[in-house]
Amino acid sequence: MDEQSEQHHEQGGTGAGGRRADGSAGDTDYGRIGAGYTDYRQPDPRIAAAIRRALGEAKTVLNVGAGAGSYEPTDAEVTAVEPSASMRAQRPAHLPAAVDAVAERLPFEDDAFDAAMTTFSVHQWSDVRAGLRELRRVTRGPVVVLTCDPALVREFWLYEYAPLVLDTEARRYPAVAELAEALGGEVTVEPVVIPADCTDGFNEAYFARPERLLDPGARQACSAWSFVEPQVREEYTERLAEAIASGAWDERHGALRDLPGYDGSLVLVRALP
Repeated sequence: MDEQSEQHHEQGGTGAGGRRADGSAGDTDYGRIGAGYTDYRQPDPRIAAAIRRALGEAKTVLNVGAGAGSYEPTDAEVTAVEPSASMRAQRPAHLPAAVDAVAERLPFEDDAFDAAMTTFSVHQWSDVRAGLRELRRVTRGPVVVLTCDPALVREFWLYEYAPLVLDTEARRYPAVAELAEALGGEVTVEPVVIPADCTDGFNEAYFARPERLLDPGARQACSAWSFVEPQVREEYTERLAEAIASGAWDERHGALRDLPGYDGSLVLVRALP
């Protein structure tokens, strides 16, 4: 089985129009892995503040690939777009219901919103450039993308223990230059410091808490793990568990436990027309 076929097998095939049974688009089946997502992926207030600053004074905001609503500003009128039914169902009651649509075909008029945002989503779109062009089309002001720089992904210590997981992440995340080119206009890229007690459980959020990645739910909430065969995932987890138990992890990386924040691959891309 080649790499593409293996990924398709592991994630589950798509139906007509490239969407799965629950509506998931792109390369991840959230109908299969999305259960319990919000137990581990709670928006971190410090990351949320950086996103809100990037949105400027926007009163109307489009959130594409909105998932369960992480990082949607509470002081603006938000329109959320999310193709996965399982993720839409996890949106809390105080947030508006999400529109069932995909980034590449947004059902809105030109310049309909003051600003647009997407967080941890572009790497799952079937056509990143088309999706970003759509965000630019419907937005009068800033388009804000929270993502990871693939050039930095493998510098995280997890690469020593679960290389195929981070190889997957590095392969899936679009290059920052590609995002900037697709968005056009005036583009800035801001590194985002990851707090040591980050409440949003992506892989690097556990830079000082390696034990958290021994939790199956925490790994499931990071979609890159689902691209690795179950037996390999188990081997990776055992390898990390042994390193923690023996003290080997702390010998190599223990200084991270004392850091208030980590400069990893997380970046905020902001484009003005």
